[in-house]
Amino acid sequence: MKEEEKQRQQQEYNEYVKQVTPTRNLAWAMCRAFIVGGIICIVGQLILNTAKGMGLDKDTAGSWCSLSLIFLSILLTGLNIYPSFAKWGGAGALVPITGFANSVAAPAIEFQKEGQVFGIGAKIFTIAGPVILFGIFSSWVLGLIYWVGMQIGMFG
Repeated sequence: MKEEEKQRQQQEYNEYVKQVTPTRNLAWAMCRAFIVGGIICIVGQLILNTAKGMGLDKDTAGSWCSLSLIFLSILLTGLNIYPSFAKWGGAGALVPITGFANSVAAPAIEFQKEGQVFGIGAKIFTIAGPVILFGIFSSWVLGLIYWVGMQIGMFG
């Protein structure tokens, strides 16, 4: 009797999970990601072209473009617009500079009510911290591989 009850509960649970699990259309999700990523890149290109048009050299215009995209991402995160944009666009909103700025700003905004130290200070790198850690570690490993390759004459 217990085994039959267990199987019935498992079947009911599986049916419940199937009902509440959202179904996704992969092609439509990729299309939305392409649109959102493209919009972010178009905005970046507009900023870059405007900066160059104002007489800035390529490197300085690129710096202003990066700073502007970071500022816009943080501003839109603070106004609760970027999260909606990211939810609709999925991976397209993870264009490196804007997605990273959002991942730093969002926890800071969310935990600001807990104070400057235990809220913002402790939680600001909750999402971005692992990215920074593994980015630095990966670059160190690749640098070490490159250095060893240079020592043995693989790279020249």
